[in-house]
Amino acid sequence: MQKSETSGLRTISPQDLAMLGMQRVAYVRATLIEDKLAWVLCAADGREMAAFADRDVAQAAARQNDLEPLSLH
Repeated sequence: MQKSETSGLRTISPQDLAMLGMQRVAYVRATLIEDKLAWVLCAADGREMAAFADRDVAQAAARQNDLEPLSLH
């Protein structure tokens, strides 16, 4: 990066730094919906966006919407 491209990064707040990339990251977690196992696609902030019967389908839906699904262990 050139100096003009990075000069704004020197003044970024810790809160703004923590939010960088948050619109591109999602995670999938297991949950029970009506006593059945479901896989919920969640935004990085924890907001539930959609539920699926299959984990692979949930991850594919994330990718189809330009999100990078991450694994949580």
